[in-house]
Amino acid sequence: MLEFDATLVAALAFFAFIGILLYLKLPGTIAKGLDAQAEAIAKELDQARQLRLEAEKLRQSYVDQQNEAQAQANALIAQAKADAKTLKAQAKIQLEADIAAKTKAATEAIKRAEQVAIAEVRAHTAEAAVAIAERMIIAGADGKSADALLARSFKTIETKLAN
Repeated sequence: MLEFDATLVAALAFFAFIGILLYLKLPGTIAKGLDAQAEAIAKELDQARQLRLEAEKLRQSYVDQQNEAQAQANALIAQAKADAKTLKAQAKIQLEADIAAKTKAATEAIKRAEQVAIAEVRAHTAEAAVAIAERMIIAGADGKSADALLARSFKTIETKLAN
């Protein structure tokens, strides 16, 4: 008879187990489950790739915005420097015009003061001449006394002009 040793029993149990698995269609079910899981993983990978692409686009958008903002800032700085140069030039022109106007006003004031001084000297001279003429008329002096009076009058005029 056939002896049942442990190896034969193990082999029969193994084949019976495989038979039950095939009868229950478990390998197909396992394969379907693995396929579904592989599909889910593939979808997740696709989603991850899409998210990565979107993130890269977003990052690039931010880089572009940053570059644009930097360019605008540089343009504003350049414009401010140009405005500052223009304002400096305008201020210099205005300062020169103010200096010229004040110089002209001072020159005119000096001319007016000079004219007033000349007019005062002329008035003093005229007063002195009138006073001399009065003395000569009052004195009704003869030639010698008139010459002396005239010489004294000239000295008086010189003294008044000197003061």
